[in-house]
Amino acid sequence: MIRPLQPHQLVLDVVGALIGLLFTLPLSFVILTTSLSVWIADPSLEAAHHIVVALIMWGAAAIARLSPPLALAAAWVGAILQMAGGMWPSPVNLAVLMVLFATSAWGSRRVLWLGGASALVGGVIAGLYVALVQQDSFIVDSSYPVRALAFGSLVAAVVLLSLAMSWGGGLLWRIVVKGRRTREAQLRAETAAAEEQERVRIARDMHDIVAHSLAVVIAQADGARYAAAVRPELAQEALGTIAQTARGALSDVRMLLTQLRHRQGDGPQPTLADLEVLLAQVRQAGVEPRVTVDPMPPGEPPAAIQLAVYRILQEALTNAIRHGDGTVDVHLAWLPDRVDIQVRNTVAGDRPASHGGHGIIGMRERAQLIGGNLQAERQGAQFVVRATLPIGPSTGSRAQEAKE
Repeated sequence: MIRPLQPHQLVLDVVGALIGLLFTLPLSFVILTTSLSVWIADPSLEAAHHIVVALIMWGAAAIARLSPPLALAAAWVGAILQMAGGMWPSPVNLAVLMVLFATSAWGSRRVLWLGGASALVGGVIAGLYVALVQQDSFIVDSSYPVRALAFGSLVAAVVLLSLAMSWGGGLLWRIVVKGRRTREAQLRAETAAAEEQERVRIARDMHDIVAHSLAVVIAQADGARYAAAVRPELAQEALGTIAQTARGALSDVRMLLTQLRHRQGDGPQPTLADLEVLLAQVRQAGVEPRVTVDPMPPGEPPAAIQLAVYRILQEALTNAIRHGDGTVDVHLAWLPDRVDIQVRNTVAGDRPASHGGHGIIGMRERAQLIGGNLQAERQGAQFVVRATLPIGPSTGSRAQEAKE
C-alpha cells in the first residue's frame, strides 16, 4: 500500500500537486461561469463543491507515487462526488491522468490492471454522464436523443483516449525502469563473475608459486642440515639456492598482490624459456627429472599454452618433490593441433597415496580454461599426470605458410 520514497521525491509530488491545484481550480471556475450549465440556487455551495472535488483529485495526485492504490481510490471518490453534484468535467480532472500514470508505473500487478480497467470504465461513464445527466445543457427537442448520443460518444472517446494514453505512458515507464534494473543486475553479475574469476586465477598462481618454492626450500634446507657436518661447501650451496628461490617467490608474490590490490592486468608470465630454471630448481631439491620432448614445437606456441604448460609442469614436479622418491619422468609431445604432457613419479612408500589437494584442482582448471583436459591418478607405485592442451597454428607455421 505504501511505497518507500526519498524525502525529496515526496516533497516534489506534493509541490507539483499544489501547483496543479492552484492552476486548474481558477480555470474550473472560469469554465463554470461560461458553460451552458446553470448555477444552482446557492452559488456558494456550488463553489464549495468544486473546491472539495479539486482538493480530493489533487490530493490523490500528491500521493500517487507514494501509494498508487490509495490514490486510485481517492480519485474514484472525487469523480463520484463530482458527478453526484452535477459538475461538468473541468481542468481539475487532469489530476486523474497523473493517478492513472502512477498506477501503471509504480503500482503492483493488481493495481496496474485496476488502473487500466478504471481508464476504460471511466471513459464510458464520462460519456454516459454527459449524455444523460446534463440534459439541461441542451435545447430539448425531438432531435435531442440523437444529439445527446453523438455528443456523449464524442466525450467518451476523448476521455477514454486521454485516460488510456496516461495509463499507457505509465506502463511504458514501468517497462523502461524494469529493463534498466535488469541491465544493471546483469552488469553487477558479470562484474562479480569477472572478479571471482580474477580471484581464482590469482589464488591459483599464488598456490603454484608458493607451493613450488616452499617445496624447493624445504628440500634444500633438509639437505643443508645433513651436509653441514660432512661437506660444508654443499651446505653453503644449498643455502644460496634457498635464498635465490625465496627471492624469486617473493617477487612473484608481490606482483600478484599488486594485481589484486590495484586490479591491474597480468604481469610478465613464465614461458617455455623458463622451464630450464624450473628444472634447475627441481634438481637442486634432489630430484633429477628425465625430460623427453618429442616432437619438438614447430614454432612459437601461443602465450596461453606456454603458461599452462609451465604451471602444470611446475605443480607436477612440486608433487614429485613432496611425495616422490627422487625419480620423475617428463614427456612433452608438440603435435600440430595439441600438446600432450605426461609426468610420472614413483611414490615413496611412506608417503600418502592421494594427491587430491588444491594443486591438482589448479592444474585441471588451467587445462580446462584453454579447452584441454587433465587427469591425475595413482597407477600402482606411480603417480601419473596426463594433460592434453589444444593449440592453433604456431607462429612459425603461420610465417612459413605466408612465405609459401
